[in-house]
Amino acid sequence: MNIVFMGTPDFAVESLRKIYENGHHVQAVVTNPDRPAGRNLKLVPSPVKEYAQGKGMIVYETEKIKKDTALIDTLKNLKPDVIVVVAFGQILSQEILEIPKYGSINVHGSLLPKYRGAAPIQWAIINGDEVTGITTMYMDAGMDTGDMIQKVEIKIEDNDTYGSLYDKLKQAGGNLILETLDKVIDGVAPRVKQGNDFTIAPMIEKEMGGIHWEKTSKEIRNLIRGFNPMPGAYTTLNGNRIKIWQAEMTSFVAENIVESGTVVVANSKEGLIVKTGDGYLKIVELQMPNSKKMLAVDYLNGHNISGRFE
Repeated sequence: MNIVFMGTPDFAVESLRKIYENGHHVQAVVTNPDRPAGRNLKLVPSPVKEYAQGKGMIVYETEKIKKDTALIDTLKNLKPDVIVVVAFGQILSQEILEIPKYGSINVHGSLLPKYRGAAPIQWAIINGDEVTGITTMYMDAGMDTGDMIQKVEIKIEDNDTYGSLYDKLKQAGGNLILETLDKVIDGVAPRVKQGNDFTIAPMIEKEMGGIHWEKTSKEIRNLIRGFNPMPGAYTTLNGNRIKIWQAEMTSFVAENIVESGTVVVANSKEGLIVKTGDGYLKIVELQMPNSKKMLAVDYLNGHNISGRFE
């Protein structure tokens, strides 16, 4: 099958790798342009570009594909059987969607129509879901509104973070796109309409990671998990922003009633325990300003933490 692949981050690489290694002809790869990164702001290629060039694939970079008439003409001339889109980060016009013979297929990181939008993996954890998954679908002009083809469920374990669930889903996505392409080739790929019971999963912004200690311990822990490894949940103490990377539920009960956010235990033996809206939460790993990540018990070996987080 002749395929044009569109994707940008590491999440998309696994799908591209599976397609390439299983004998499909990747006519071209389309990705976002190199971005500045690091202290020196050196231009760095997207993970998809890096992988594709390493395999000798033709790569096109575009900032706004909907307005890139030259690239659109190139895609039309290629006459692909399918366009596969995985975390590309751009919206395709109807003109582009109609280019391939069998349609444009998206690998989406949730069980549609549960989450539509840019950050379904993180919101599934933040919202405390127990199950998520991958959906392949035919793309249309809407945002994740196309007819569904296949789904695979992935259980969200209690210790999963955004990072660990991301890795599970990118592997599942690579496997599912192969199954979906087989169905397309055989002419048996279904078209299942989506219902209207959906949630928008908007792009994650750094400021969304602020911890509100009046919420329940579980809600706060889910936020911490959903923001690990990026961009990181945080709280403030005496004007200093502290990132919280890992927390555990605890059965600890204090003798006195205190405000949410109050540090009730802080020593190298018992660790760091904070009052929440419905109980207490043990902070396992944190990062002080201008410092590296540390276990809370290690930090408390040589430092004091007291007062109330805000």
